[in-house]
Amino acid sequence: MQTDPPTPMPPPANARALCVKIFGVGDAGSAMLHRMSETDFAGATLVAVNTEAAAFGTPAGAAQILLETKLLRGLGTGGDPERGAKAAEENFQTLKETCAGAAVVLIVAGLGGGAGTGICPVLARAARESGALTLAFVTLPFDLEGNRRQQQARQGLEHLGAAADGVICLPNQKVCKLLDDDTTLLDAFRTTTQLLVEGARGVWRLLTHRGLIEIHLDELSALLRDRRGESCFAAVEAAGTTRARDSLEKLLAHPLLDGGQTLKEADAVLVSLLGGPELTMADVNRVMEAVNQQCQKAQVLMGAAVDENFRDRLAVTVIATRHGRTPVVAPVTETEPATVTASSEAPDLEEQLLEKEPPPRPTSRFVPPAPTLTPEQREQLLLKQGGRARKQAPRLRQGSLPLEIVNKGRFDKTEPTVHKGEDLDVPTYIRRGVALN
Repeated sequence: MQTDPPTPMPPPANARALCVKIFGVGDAGSAMLHRMSETDFAGATLVAVNTEAAAFGTPAGAAQILLETKLLRGLGTGGDPERGAKAAEENFQTLKETCAGAAVVLIVAGLGGGAGTGICPVLARAARESGALTLAFVTLPFDLEGNRRQQQARQGLEHLGAAADGVICLPNQKVCKLLDDDTTLLDAFRTTTQLLVEGARGVWRLLTHRGLIEIHLDELSALLRDRRGESCFAAVEAAGTTRARDSLEKLLAHPLLDGGQTLKEADAVLVSLLGGPELTMADVNRVMEAVNQQCQKAQVLMGAAVDENFRDRLAVTVIATRHGRTPVVAPVTETEPATVTASSEAPDLEEQLLEKEPPPRPTSRFVPPAPTLTPEQREQLLLKQGGRARKQAPRLRQGSLPLEIVNKGRFDKTEPTVHKGEDLDVPTYIRRGVALN
């Protein structure tokens, strides 16, 4: 295992006194760290975590943690998340010590492979045990990457959601809406990296810039907790006198929000606005009115900050979350186990339509056989008990239906079909005198 001391970048002038550490896990996470080192993440401590050296190296000024074990033998995880998880567990104390002192830990990675899928849940647990608010920004594979990586990514997402305070997920397949037929494979992955970095940057600005309307860490944690991949995000930016209108148009047309449909289905929405000193009340009001109109059923949390270096610009970041449909669990008692029901508000449909039968009486342990009685003995027994003898059920008698031979109509003048002296044109039951009941 190889570690380098982290070197944080200088913070901006209006930054909060907040220690934020960003961990890039696996090759995809290292690529995201490279992109972050080129943008405005000043003041953050960057740490690259992998089981082998990344093909494109570690960003300048970032620490590096190589989780080398005897199990890996210098060959990496081989795409197996269990190998990555075991390597992280063996170096759990090192990960926890690296997270120490941070108020917020951001984890960026791509799920589906061995390193990112296996290490991220263990790293999130180490960060939370160190006392940091832990948020993860992850991508899911393209459909073309195969169902094996898709299944591993979904399982890793479940484990990461259980370990982190919040998970914001970007399915790569949604990015296909931004690509054309001439887009290369490298450009496609660069696009997903750029979108994920934009989402992380929006949360970074929200946490580090001193805001006129601030969102506390506890509020952000409560908003993202237990969503488990049900969080979507979009980050847009515009400049000029029409910055509010242009930002709003970009936001509602953003492919990750499905044309605004995601906002309508969300149950909680976080909106972060960052502008220069000339940010007006009308700009903020225009954006928030449109967002509130789109998500009328959601709880909306808004934060706004002003940055001297952000003159004539407006950046809007939206995180929309939606709870999964989890069953309601009844309280557990000492004598009765817990039961799971789909809803506790309305009675069951079966109870509304059907009447419940009373429970049957308990039968005796020994039932003697019934005595054999003749009909006369049965009637006498009923008379002795004060009852009334049953009436004999009427016997069915065979009768004749009042059927008449119908005229043959247009076939009346045709020759009858006679066989062995019988007219076959006459129905059989009439020829043979069969009575119908």
